[in-house]
Amino acid sequence: MTLKDIAEEAGVSAVTVSNVINGNHNKVSADTIEKVEKIILKYNYRPNATARSLAMKESKIIGFIIPYVDESENFLRSPYNAEILGVLERYIRKKGYYLMVRSVKSCVDIIALFATWNVDGIIFLGAFKDEVKEIKKRMQLPLVFLDTYLDELEITNVGADDFKGGYLAAKYLMARGHKNIAFVGPDINKQGVIYERYKGFKVAMEESKQEIRPERIFYSNTSYDDGIEVGKKIAFSSENITAIVSMSDILALGSMEGLRLSGKKVPDDISIVGFDNLPECRYSNPQLTTISQNILLKAEKAAEYLFKMIETKEEIIVNDRVDVEIIERQSVKTL
Repeated sequence: MTLKDIAEEAGVSAVTVSNVINGNHNKVSADTIEKVEKIILKYNYRPNATARSLAMKESKIIGFIIPYVDESENFLRSPYNAEILGVLERYIRKKGYYLMVRSVKSCVDIIALFATWNVDGIIFLGAFKDEVKEIKKRMQLPLVFLDTYLDELEITNVGADDFKGGYLAAKYLMARGHKNIAFVGPDINKQGVIYERYKGFKVAMEESKQEIRPERIFYSNTSYDDGIEVGKKIAFSSENITAIVSMSDILALGSMEGLRLSGKKVPDDISIVGFDNLPECRYSNPQLTTISQNILLKAEKAAEYLFKMIETKEEIIVNDRVDVEIIERQSVKTL
């Protein structure tokens, strides 16, 4: 049974059958779709994806790269990764495409990998400057980057207003009487989202004439367990810390647990603001106040830019920063 055979039995063209198979239902009537699908089910027809890909010069596959993941690491343990992945998969599925996910230690690792895979475009969840240049030089297909910072704009990038996020978090806490504020997150000495958030935090503190002491900066990997350890350190710190700005919700939630295990209550003893606005913020006790970077909009914008490049076959150069906002819940006390 071939596509042509199905078309003859249904009394329609091969193009119509192809539209039904590929989900282009806006081009076919409901009665025709039902008729073609019944014939496909009757003969258990399965189109040859590889042959169709070669004939159409497209694979209907979008690659999604999650970098800086060790071989033993489960990248879906990160709620942020899972949230982004879920939004992208839904959007790409609605377009009639398939999502192929790959975690790598370094973004450049995928150059050799995709030399043997036919994909129509790739979305990267973050990448460093040198990697972007190498990828752009070696890969001639639509590429979109998430949360990437470059001195010279030469890519399609979608991110959040990270500077504003750090600024808002500090301003929010200071407006509620907090002065001894701890900053919790990964290394701030590298260009990227954390550095931008720290810059916003620093500007807000300086505007209010508040001191940023090195003893109030706590470096940590972005995980719940690492957050627990940070929470314990802050609980026994001699800095009289009354509030924490965390660079991710998962770190904030871990820090809350570390504080609890150390006999401290949130927000009675120490207040905390997260960053991301993940669904988990509503499940904690107390519920976590956080900076929303609108993950849904950010992921959908990345997919929109990618499909626009696929459809128009033209490169887009843009640095699109999604706005952020404070989401008030229960983890901050007014002094």
